[in-house]
Amino acid sequence: MINFAPRGYAGVTVRHTAAALPVASLLERAQAAVKAHNHAQAVQWFEKALGENPEDAQAKVGLGQSLCNVGRRDEGTACLRQVGQHFLQVARQSGDISQLLDLTAQLQHWSDFPGALDLGKQAVQINDTDVRGFQLLTLTYSQLNKTSDALAAGQRALELDPENSMMHILQGSLEADAGLNAAAKLRLEDVLTYELTAREEFRAHKELARVLDKLGEYDQVFPHLHASAGFSSSLPEISRQNTAFVPSMLKANKLGFDRELLSRWSGTAFPQELPAPTFLVGFMRSGTTLTQEVLDAHPGVFVADEADFIWAVHRELHQMDKSKGGTAEKLGRLDLAGVIHLREFYWNRVRQRFGDSIGDRLLVDKFTMNTIDLGLINFIFPDAKVVFVMRDPRDVCVSCFMQLMVPSPTTVHLLTWQGTAEFYAMVMDWWMYIRQQMTLGFIEFRYEDAVTQFEPTFRKVFDFLGLSWDAGVADFHKRAAGKFIATPSRTQVTQPLYASSVTRWRHFESEFAPVADLLEPFVRAFHYEPP
Repeated sequence: MINFAPRGYAGVTVRHTAAALPVASLLERAQAAVKAHNHAQAVQWFEKALGENPEDAQAKVGLGQSLCNVGRRDEGTACLRQVGQHFLQVARQSGDISQLLDLTAQLQHWSDFPGALDLGKQAVQINDTDVRGFQLLTLTYSQLNKTSDALAAGQRALELDPENSMMHILQGSLEADAGLNAAAKLRLEDVLTYELTAREEFRAHKELARVLDKLGEYDQVFPHLHASAGFSSSLPEISRQNTAFVPSMLKANKLGFDRELLSRWSGTAFPQELPAPTFLVGFMRSGTTLTQEVLDAHPGVFVADEADFIWAVHRELHQMDKSKGGTAEKLGRLDLAGVIHLREFYWNRVRQRFGDSIGDRLLVDKFTMNTIDLGLINFIFPDAKVVFVMRDPRDVCVSCFMQLMVPSPTTVHLLTWQGTAEFYAMVMDWWMYIRQQMTLGFIEFRYEDAVTQFEPTFRKVFDFLGLSWDAGVADFHKRAAGKFIATPSRTQVTQPLYASSVTRWRHFESEFAPVADLLEPFVRAFHYEPP
């Protein structure tokens, strides 16, 4: 959620000369729309302001942000990049790079890391003593899998601000990504002797646990994970998450979705311009990012990486029907025209996001936790296909508990060991139910098989999707290097396949006693060996 600040939009401070009264009035209306979270209306007012004064920087920043908020991200970030060129000229004259850095942070927020990199590099060339510039550059390089460049930028930031605890923690994380685990351990252990905030404690313990795991010091890993969990509840970005949201949604879905409802539009001939995509789902840290990169390496596939198209459809349904009731109940009242409207809404969001870049390729919508919305997906896209990736539940839980993730109504359940196992069991219980009710086609495969039997496993997936085998998909990691991937697995998928993550849970076998009963049904259902 982006809030409007009177001095500039979303933290970007815009200094400009006094505007004509009509522009000022239009900007006031645009700002009021932003504050009301009516971003579509804000787009209209910002566009009118630019019609009056095409060079107004505040209007351009606001328009870029609002376009991103309504799903037109390519247009929005292009607009922000354009403003960036104006800020560059100003900075070269004044030496003040603060506006450039504000805009760089906004491009990062909207996942335009190439744009952020371009501005960030030029900003620190103008002023190489601004620590924030190197901090942002470090983050940008890391998101683009440019670890050596990130380390160099991080080192410069620490030279400028050697007591910055969070920067030391980030540098330790990058050292671990670069395989410098001994150095990372020393740095993070040293940081933990400082007087830290709760956020820094949370992050440092989590990062150190990851490093200790890499070093094989397994007996020390979970103590640091538990310590990190102890600080998590005091962080506002975590405490404000609605922990009941997803469990309540899953409970309602299980009560509301059945085969009769899901078969309602099976066999319907939908408009050719509104085809069904393929949905790639599973559970976090189960191998969906590996799968997306393999699929995306095929010339006939276009992967949407963690885009919230289905969640937008979910919101649109509830806008169409504002009466009380759950998703299944509202779908039950929907006629064919309503279904077509939602398909059209979905594709409008896709085209706003990607323009014409998909072409005639198969769209694979990869949003891992779309698993929760498979009932909605089946109802709106009964002609779709689903690829469901499984992994040993014990390895999934270890990996989720160890991983830093952006706070959300789903990831908030992964902050404690018990919570991780409970949430996994809850989502997989839903999968075990809905796969018996679904009328669309789906394929399940195991991450471990993809690692140890790559070609046979993925041949089956491509056959299921109706695509011929392309040997080039085996080089997926080369294509993934240097591009932004919207999950914590971005560093792993830039490497050739490795099996070290298989049965990783055995290093922590003693930790499973409290959660074994929760996971055992799925260990058996997915055909993994019990301990």
